[in-house]
Amino acid sequence: MALEDVPEGWVVWHEEPTKLVLAYRPDVFDSTAFPAPCLPTVYATKGKRDRRPGRNVPDPDDPWYVTLYLEPDVARETESFDTREAAAAGARDLARAFHAGELDYRALYQVPREAYLDRLDELTGGGTTGSGD
Repeated sequence: MALEDVPEGWVVWHEEPTKLVLAYRPDVFDSTAFPAPCLPTVYATKGKRDRRPGRNVPDPDDPWYVTLYLEPDVARETESFDTREAAAAGARDLARAFHAGELDYRALYQVPREAYLDRLDELTGGGTTGSGD
């Protein structure tokens, strides 16, 4: 994924052959304006991120997975893709929808953090208009 392909507000945080990580506004999620552990990230990985210990190389038949994390324990349902290119496109689409305020990220929280989510709405321009799917 080339840097010019990254949607507004996002940066390529990490890239390797079996993993791509996009981070949303790391300039804002700096522990002063927003808590650093709440840095929204999109992971595209070959195989599941929670692979068992000792298995460092994914199976060639493993699909690619794309997941949006709002916090370490708050994530959107993972989507799967057959190829790295399709996963990168899925990650870009998800990142674009997040920045545009088209995702209902509030629905991902079991315990709402209203003040934080209100500030996130201001940053993304919404958050409650999408389906969350």
